[in-house]
Amino acid sequence: MSHDSPPDYVPPPDYAPPPPVRPRQPARSRRAAPAGAGTARTAVRGTGELLITAGLVLLLFVAYQLVWTNFEAHRAQGGVADQIRDDWQRPPTTPPAGEVQKGPRAVDFGKGFAFMHIPRLGKNYAVPVVQGVGLDDLARGIGHYPRTVMPGHVGNFAVAGHRATHGEPFAYLDKLGKGDLVIVETRTDWFVYRMDRVRIVQPTDTWVIDPVPGKPDARPTQQLITLTTCNPRWASTERLIVFGHLESRQDKADGPPPQLQRRA
Repeated sequence: MSHDSPPDYVPPPDYAPPPPVRPRQPARSRRAAPAGAGTARTAVRGTGELLITAGLVLLLFVAYQLVWTNFEAHRAQGGVADQIRDDWQRPPTTPPAGEVQKGPRAVDFGKGFAFMHIPRLGKNYAVPVVQGVGLDDLARGIGHYPRTVMPGHVGNFAVAGHRATHGEPFAYLDKLGKGDLVIVETRTDWFVYRMDRVRIVQPTDTWVIDPVPGKPDARPTQQLITLTTCNPRWASTERLIVFGHLESRQDKADGPPPQLQRRA
């Protein structure tokens, strides 16, 4: 029996013949990319990645300078403060008989020997003063120029401090003006200095730490102080200098000077 439709087969009324099959058109060929386009895209991508990497490195460096160096410096200053107080608990050393000691016989760089109080910069401002003004020394506190006199002596007691990063003890030194006080605490004394003037000078102007600033041939007759730091705060193109003179001295046994007692 045949499975073909009978000759008289009639499709149902809703039957619709399938649409005719159109022959597939050949796909359009893509336009060839200009020569060197791939290389250019690779170069642009590489440059972008390089700039991103450089930006991240710069960001990490800034974070290191602004955060980590201050953290390390404050920790180091805490250690120096403990060292100073421990030294003060021990019997003081005296120079050999017949020798008048006006300063340290040998410079022990980085070692603390005093505290500096600046009421204008805060009621709790007290920063260790260490010997030396090298980078390692200044990361431990305010540095004393070793060739200048010690606190309270005739001549110029000159110090330096960072204004930005590494503890930045002189960050706001520009707030000091004529009449403000800087008080130096040593093992035996309080030295109260009164500020006289503020100057902006060039980094090469080393005359500011002379025994008599600005008068290289003069013999000192006063107890002076000079504070130095970078200017502006985030650069080092200039130096900010604050000059002052000793106003009074007080024995440690008599307690802090009135200028510090009023801060409480």
